Amino acid sequence: MNRILLGAFGALVLATIALFWMQGRAQVEEAAPPPEPGEEVAADSDALPQVDASGMRGPAPPEASELSREQRRFFRYDRNRDLKISRNEMLSTRTAAFRRLDTDGNNLLTFEEWAISTSNRFDGMDADGDDELTQAEFATSRPSPRSTQSCSC
Repeated sequence: MNRILLGAFGALVLATIALFWMQGRAQVEEAAPPPEPGEEVAADSDALPQVDASGMRGPAPPEASELSREQRRFFRYDRNRDLKISRNEMLSTRTAAFRRLDTDGNNLLTFEEWAISTSNRFDGMDADGDDELTQAEFATSRPSPRSTQSCSC
């Protein structure tokens, strides 16, 4: 019997809280300022606002250009977009190659194994020895195109 009375009392308290909450929301909406004169109210509340941008001035948007496959590959490594790949930029993007670099075959790849292999690759690509790769130097590391097998039906 106590549980029924306690449940009824709890339901009454929740209904009272909901009533006060709904009245408070209605009062907030009543106190909202009216729209400015000349400002049109959209019939659809989900509609996006429209702006006349004919009198606005600003810089022109940049021209979109199509990058070649080699340029896209270069920019994956060149994180700061200075058109040079530093040793740190090259090392930071090579994490996926860890699995193939286990030189001692113990199924554990130490950082030294990975760093030596990547540093050797970087040194091989850096023709002028300035510890930065230009686009031309980086192009020497381009992977060979994959051959597609034709159907022999």
